[in-house]
Amino acid sequence: MSGDTIDWITVLIAVFGGAIRVGTPFLFVSLGECLTEKSGRINLGLEGNLIMGAMAGYGVAWISGSPWLGVLAAGATGVLLGFVHALLCQQPRVNDIAVGIALMILGTGLAFFLGKPLIQPSAPHLPALHLGDWSDNPALRAALEINVLFIVGVILAPAMAWFFRSTRWGLAIRTVGESDDAARAMGLHVNGVRMLATMAGGFLAGVGGAFLSLYYPGGWSEGLSSGQGLMAVALVIFARWDPVRCLYASLLFGGAGALGPSLQSVGVTWGYYLFNAAPYVLTLALMIAASSTRVRSGMPGSLAAR
Repeated sequence: MSGDTIDWITVLIAVFGGAIRVGTPFLFVSLGECLTEKSGRINLGLEGNLIMGAMAGYGVAWISGSPWLGVLAAGATGVLLGFVHALLCQQPRVNDIAVGIALMILGTGLAFFLGKPLIQPSAPHLPALHLGDWSDNPALRAALEINVLFIVGVILAPAMAWFFRSTRWGLAIRTVGESDDAARAMGLHVNGVRMLATMAGGFLAGVGGAFLSLYYPGGWSEGLSSGQGLMAVALVIFARWDPVRCLYASLLFGGAGALGPSLQSVGVTWGYYLFNAAPYVLTLALMIAASSTRVRSGMPGSLAAR
């Protein structure tokens, strides 16, 4: 086997490993947005949840010495922002998209302001499963480090699909998302169900932020999220509001994000910045594709009626 062949095999494995690392925040944010939109509400503020979660998780992990307490703190900030979003959207003549944009800016600004003291300190990182110990190649060993949160996300995606399909609470969320009138006829509290769904979705987005600061790329900086919270909205549309498809789409987005660094690892530097733009190009393509009836076929009725 030639050296060039080994290099390209390394690239493929690096893209696979990168798809997992880069795709994990997408997975948690998209599952959170899927849950929120299933209830008939759009939350564009999940970008703010993601950044606030990254900041809060890193700060709590640094202070407490426990990355898992940091994950819980990150989820708690998402719950709080989700509560504010749901509370504002319950008011008359309030647009949830406008509220989401406002909370995205608020969450980002708060994270940048409160996170200034966290730029230098080093917090403990989340543990990883080392699946590449069989190899002597450092690049392969690094590529095959699988974080525990990714395993949690892989389990959560089918569990959420089962939840929507087979549980009373899942039916309640889907009913509220399809029709306010049908939900009220069933005796459901529409605003209450949407508030709980939005808060739970915020929790998942916050956990995705903790992954960014406590594992990959690790550390706290103001440019940590790179718009992943907003791209997750396009991801949910592409996945047709299906949690398992959100998992596959997250890996697709993650692979697109890992393409540039993987090619650079074998000396392919031409078009590096163009390859790094792949996730954004993919987002644009998916938003264009979302205009078709086939892609929008799984959209909750309350969203389709807008």
